[in-house]
Amino acid sequence: MPVALPAALTWAELEALDTYSEDRPEHRENGPTNSRANRRWFGVESTAVRVTLYRDRHAWCPYCQKVWLWLEEKRIPYNIQKITMFCYGQKEPWYKRKVPSGMLPALELDGRLITESDVILESLEAAFGPLHRAMGDRAIWRLRQLERRLFRAWCTWLCYPNSAAGERQAQAQFEEVVAEVAAALTETPGPYFLEEFSTADVVFTPYVERMNASLFYYKGYLLREAAPPWRDWFAAMEARPTYRGTQSDFHTHVHDLPPQMGGCWANTAPETVRNQAQVNDGPWFGLPDAVYPEPATARSEALHRVLRHRETLAQVNPVGGAAFDEALRCALTHLMTGETPAPPPQSDIALRYCGIGSACPGTCRFMPPNTCAPPWRPLQP
Repeated sequence: MPVALPAALTWAELEALDTYSEDRPEHRENGPTNSRANRRWFGVESTAVRVTLYRDRHAWCPYCQKVWLWLEEKRIPYNIQKITMFCYGQKEPWYKRKVPSGMLPALELDGRLITESDVILESLEAAFGPLHRAMGDRAIWRLRQLERRLFRAWCTWLCYPNSAAGERQAQAQFEEVVAEVAAALTETPGPYFLEEFSTADVVFTPYVERMNASLFYYKGYLLREAAPPWRDWFAAMEARPTYRGTQSDFHTHVHDLPPQMGGCWANTAPETVRNQAQVNDGPWFGLPDAVYPEPATARSEALHRVLRHRETLAQVNPVGGAAFDEALRCALTHLMTGETPAPPPQSDIALRYCGIGSACPGTCRFMPPNTCAPPWRPLQP
């Protein structure tokens, strides 16, 4: 006789399993760095807050991450307003009135509006002091120029289609700068660029994080293992709660980058094919996007987030209805109990829906280009 599969938990039963307590307002405001906060006051009174940071809504913008990480490292009390990035939807009208270009990040300091991430950091240094050394320091300036060279070499390799010979040349040029960065990291005895964590590390962090993800997925290349100084720098960064609170994962980066970069081009190397399969389909444990252990609260946090947003998820999902509701409960039941209830037939498409919609770059591996963009058109059998 066939074995009866367990039933999916009800929403009431799932809510009873929600023990995640770190999403309380006081934790978001004063606890470890996190992307959910709308203000970070570090225990001071609101009258002492001089800064408002305007950053992207989903914590995907690299330039926002740079300013965000600097503020967290210096523990400068600040408020947060979250804005939509151009490549993911319409900019909020009120923000366009404030910043006509729509540029992110922007920052208000004592009522003065500042744009451009480097200018923002210079202004923050003038008000609150530098992070070890100032942006204009000779050593910092040299490293800032090196970071820009690394960025350009990465873009040349990642964002342009190449012949086999062109691919090899672009990789060689990138690896040449990678070696220069490794040499710069060895100029001081610790794992950071200077004697201690500094603005130089903040400047490198956002795009190096994205290089590590994108090259693993699109080129079969792992930056963090390029040389021991690179490995040590990544490990030191991931030991910092401030950085971990701003860090994203490989799956997020490789799919949020194409709209930002205008496209990412994969090669056909066996490593690339293997890496793409792992990022998309798992197993996700063992992916080199982070080397620290999964927090004990990870599953509880995931459940908490879905419960918090489940009505919105149902509204925007192209399948919706009872099929989506049951499929989502099946997934959460497996997450929290390890049991595997059977979801409705063909409901997997509901859980694969990414929500990018009209900003879809047409590179989805699950659906034909733009079939899930509004107005959604069901796949043909």
